[in-house]
Amino acid sequence: MLDMLHPLAERAAALLRDRGQTIAVADGATGGLISAGLLSVAGATDFCRGGGVVYSLRGRAILLDLGRDALTGMESATEPYALLQARAIRDRFGADWGIAETGSAGPVHHPRGIPAGKSAIAVAGPGLAVARTIDTGSSERIRNMGAFAMAALELLVETLEDRAQPSGR
Repeated sequence: MLDMLHPLAERAAALLRDRGQTIAVADGATGGLISAGLLSVAGATDFCRGGGVVYSLRGRAILLDLGRDALTGMESATEPYALLQARAIRDRFGADWGIAETGSAGPVHHPRGIPAGKSAIAVAGPGLAVARTIDTGSSERIRNMGAFAMAALELLVETLEDRAQPSGR
């Protein structure tokens, strides 16, 4: 899997380094694959502040430190929730960018009823926040985890490439 994630991570790393910017990661159903992709780039400490796997309510509380008000009306595996996580991990780690994924890898439905193969990913940075929903239509856990991580890094690269000018936080 890392051999597929690495080229995208290298592109993201180059764009972040060119701008002198940093990123933090909130992995969900990807189980750390987004972070692993970014950390596969030599010298990742130049651009990657860190992150963690948000896989439980306790994990979310520790990593994202979100108050009850911020979570009102939020549902897992939705674009608004992914955006909330991307902003929170960015702010928590003092990074310029945050990337987050929240979904259901399978093989069965998520405890909240989200079908296997569905994920929401988001990237939040200086004056910009984008999100996308992925639906693989598959219940194959490992395949979904990889597909979600690939989609997240693709969204990151697209977002950074579309950003015409480097800017501060």
